[in-house]
Amino acid sequence: MDQKIENIELVYLTTDDYPELKSVMQSAYATMPDSIWKESHIKTLLNKFPEGQVVVKVNGQIAGCALSIIIKHNNFNQKHTYKEITGNYTFNTHNNDGDTLYGIDVFIKPEFRGLRLGRRLYDYRKELCEKLNLEGIVFGGRIPNYHKYAAEMTPKEYIEKVRLREIHDPVLNFQLSNDFHALRVLKGYLEGDAVSHEYAVLLKWDNIYFEKPSMETLTIKKIVRLGLVQWQMRPYKDAIELMQQAEFFIDALSGYRSDFALFPEFFNAPLMAEYNHMSEAEAIKELAKYTKDLVNDFSKLSISYNINIITGSMPEIIDDSLYNVGYLCKRDGSVERYEKLHVTPDEEKIWGMKGGNVFKTFDTDCGKIGVLICYDVEFPELSRLLADEGMDILFVPYLTDTQNGFSRVRHCAQARAIENECFVAIAGSVGNLPKVHNMDIQYGQSMVFTPCDFSFPTNGVKTEATPNTEMILISDVDVDLLRELHNYGSVRNLKDRRTDLFDLKKCKLK
Repeated sequence: MDQKIENIELVYLTTDDYPELKSVMQSAYATMPDSIWKESHIKTLLNKFPEGQVVVKVNGQIAGCALSIIIKHNNFNQKHTYKEITGNYTFNTHNNDGDTLYGIDVFIKPEFRGLRLGRRLYDYRKELCEKLNLEGIVFGGRIPNYHKYAAEMTPKEYIEKVRLREIHDPVLNFQLSNDFHALRVLKGYLEGDAVSHEYAVLLKWDNIYFEKPSMETLTIKKIVRLGLVQWQMRPYKDAIELMQQAEFFIDALSGYRSDFALFPEFFNAPLMAEYNHMSEAEAIKELAKYTKDLVNDFSKLSISYNINIITGSMPEIIDDSLYNVGYLCKRDGSVERYEKLHVTPDEEKIWGMKGGNVFKTFDTDCGKIGVLICYDVEFPELSRLLADEGMDILFVPYLTDTQNGFSRVRHCAQARAIENECFVAIAGSVGNLPKVHNMDIQYGQSMVFTPCDFSFPTNGVKTEATPNTEMILISDVDVDLLRELHNYGSVRNLKDRRTDLFDLKKCKLK
């Protein structure tokens, strides 16, 4: 896709979408024109099960679609056909009291393929399955490359070779990589599917959170998965190689379905090695020239891997002034900027940096978050103001050269979690950069802190990485626990403040 991606959103399908949807289907099913749904089919699905019909839009255009129904699994023999499962396209097989989500169709417009949009649609189905407390997801998956091997192997043999990665099948490979497993081969499943020889694979995803219905009310928690990158400082020949390493970590975190990826402060400092013959102030200004392209790369990765990325921080020149800034690259395609407000004496003296002014919370698909860069977390007023705006998670990208510097960040960050009844995630760099002035050594340990109460770890440390070792740290945090803490905690720091004695508010910048 050549056009710039400004927004990606997953929304419910409506009847008004049909003209555009038809065009997308014609493009997606160019070799199977009989697979295009009529408007009457879409209206029926929307009437019966509106939650199951969604589209993903890129810059306001429909890029893909997923259609589904709910069935009683025991009502269908495992050797069913597509006509049978859809009630000859009437969808009278849909049952609101069923136990299984059945995938009727998923398609992506060709020009939007390669952005992992299909994965978003399947992630939505999984979340819907969990929300409705269904046992799992089932559907018949086509095997469009089978016609190339039909003369020499059976469908069973073909499926096994695809599973072993000896043969590539675009549909089946995708399903297997998304945690679906094959149950059996379906013969004569979809009439007219010549490339699959009308075979399909009955695939299933099991909902591990399924609970048999009872009279008790089920409480659904909001769980957010945090991914922290403990970045190894090492030489890179160019920005391309540096971003290849960044993508490796993003890919890994995305594979674990993380909601956020947090990078450290000045993670891109190794690129200054090329300018080590210059003064420190000149070298970091050269480094600032990479920032715009790196942010664009991160934004593409956030879309491609369906993860919100906090880029740590990078130098940036605005109106001839040098700032320490970072970006929140959301998986919906939008990008927001934050700045380091308090620069250290070293940053000011050696690099000539200035403190920024951008200070706010950010709305994400996982609630409100805040970002404070390194030294900023040592000023408690900042995080308190963010907490007053509803912040649930505070991210702190940092860079410290010595253990005492790390200890300042670490203990202040933990204090912010207790004071503001929020989660705090910190991520730093480790290793050495002997060819970069003013960046010789790094000491770091990435951690996730919690308030200290009965619902949280007694020491307030949810997870911690091994110090001074390159690795990723993955941690789940339950935002609903914060709500309980605010109202029923042993102590209630936010509610018990003596606002009759003091007042804290933001100053209006001129």
